[in-house]
Amino acid sequence: MGFRRRPVALLLLGITIFLLIRRFLSVFRTERLGSVPASFDIPDEQPRPKDGYASHANEIVIMLPDTGTLQNPRIQHKFPAETAREKQTRLTRLDHIKEATLHAWTGYRKHAWMKDELMPVTGGHRTTLGGWAATLIDSLDTLWLMGLKDEFEEAVQAAATIDFDESATIPVNVFETTIRYLGGLLGAYDVSGGKYPILLRKALEVGDMLYLAFDTPSRMPITRWSKIGVEVAGGDTVVAELGTLTLEFTRLTQLTGDNKFYDAVQRIADCFEQQQGNTRVPGLFPHTVNARDCWFADGVTFSIGGSADSVYEYFPKQHQLLRGAIGQYKRMYETARDPLHKYLLSRPSTPSGQDMLLAGIYKSYVNGRKEFIPEVHHLSCFAGGMFALASRLFEQPQDLDTAKQLVQGCIWGYNQTVTGIMPERFRFLPCATTNDDSACAWDEQAWTKLILKHSSELSITERTLSAEDRVAILSQRLGLPKGMPDLVSPEYYLRPEAIEAIFVLYRVTGDETLRETAWVMFENLVRHTRTEFGFSSIRDVTKPDSAKLDRMESFWIAETLKYFYLLFSDPSVISLDDFVLNTEGHPFRL
Repeated sequence: MGFRRRPVALLLLGITIFLLIRRFLSVFRTERLGSVPASFDIPDEQPRPKDGYASHANEIVIMLPDTGTLQNPRIQHKFPAETAREKQTRLTRLDHIKEATLHAWTGYRKHAWMKDELMPVTGGHRTTLGGWAATLIDSLDTLWLMGLKDEFEEAVQAAATIDFDESATIPVNVFETTIRYLGGLLGAYDVSGGKYPILLRKALEVGDMLYLAFDTPSRMPITRWSKIGVEVAGGDTVVAELGTLTLEFTRLTQLTGDNKFYDAVQRIADCFEQQQGNTRVPGLFPHTVNARDCWFADGVTFSIGGSADSVYEYFPKQHQLLRGAIGQYKRMYETARDPLHKYLLSRPSTPSGQDMLLAGIYKSYVNGRKEFIPEVHHLSCFAGGMFALASRLFEQPQDLDTAKQLVQGCIWGYNQTVTGIMPERFRFLPCATTNDDSACAWDEQAWTKLILKHSSELSITERTLSAEDRVAILSQRLGLPKGMPDLVSPEYYLRPEAIEAIFVLYRVTGDETLRETAWVMFENLVRHTRTEFGFSSIRDVTKPDSAKLDRMESFWIAETLKYFYLLFSDPSVISLDDFVLNTEGHPFRL
């Protein structure tokens, strides 16, 4: 009899265990997704990063300033009601943008799930940023904004399983991890109204991990942190990687109440302000600096392109996030503004004579020689948005004129190629002066001289032709429109900076022509980058059938497509008076 009862008893026990496990998983899933908003408390027992330097033991923590009832000046344009026809056009365009996003996301979901990047040509995947599913984290707030809630919740569940203590790539890039992972989690938490507390908990995990990179004698972070005992900040650090952490760390302190994060980045800001007048171009920051000793005087190269761009971008944005509670970030922006105009911004000479600005590169050598290089980086196109935002925050109307000219310069860069896409880097022909229209007449002779520098591209027979014929052959063969004498880097990497600036300028001015321009850009981008599995970077924007590079950066969904979507959304969606967007386009609530 005992043997006959045992199977029944075991069955009942198994059923009971099964029901208990199912109940536990149900509760756990609810906790992870956070379907009910919950306050966030830092557990008392949470392990804190160990401080390796006894000299820091008695340091006073820099506290987050009290923003209280402070308010920023109004930023957004007061938009009038749209007509039924305007609304229909806008909604139709939103549908197209959403379809493109779903195409990219579906490709990632099927072929690169939980990996960093999709390879959109072959359907493979890349591990480039720690192996923590960069595209998934970076895309969270875009999915929410587009109403893709099922996709969002699936991604949140997947994000909850990521172990940020284990990295597939060493060393950890502190800058990229901050703007994409920490920013992505915080942005998704904010834009979803705090309904998914697991996002904040995972953000805290990332923040605690990144905070260890600040455990150095000078408190300046190690920008390539290996977790294996490197204890000194770099003597040759890319300035953007040092100066573009403030928004994310400040927002983490605002949400958790833990001041160590704000303290960490405020020390960097203090270093920047201290050194701003000591560089070879006072007011501007060189591409590389000595972070170990907080010494910026030796850097030679200055620009607002790669290596330096987001330093300047974060000055007005950090001021906005703190509601002007401290004047430091306004001071640093205003200190940089005149040198930016004097040394980096230039009006290009073009056949159309259009009033616009492009941002070049300035070098100040050890021997005293100075040099302006008229070379534009696509990355520098963000600056139109920065000046537009600052014009409202700091009530400086002349900055809005600068913003419009910079945005027009980047739009011109898009319009010059056969694909309608701006190259990664190109040279331009600068005017003799930016202030005198007569000095900016089109100079055919100067253009001819620059084009003929490419004579090595001609055959022996072609080199015997007249200068006019040689110029015609070279400009056609190299895809060089008048005004763009050299394509330093003809690729397009799905970058968002131009559409970002158009979006911000539109929200500030309400200029509807910007939307029409952006729509042409969107159609051209989709036409030339779409693949079977997603969207790919392309090798040469001067060729309508350019080879594809089999890479879809996480910022394609996180920024480029998001900015297109926001541009055609109702202006109340992510209002610039309610949110500040980090360099990856992640919205933090003000």
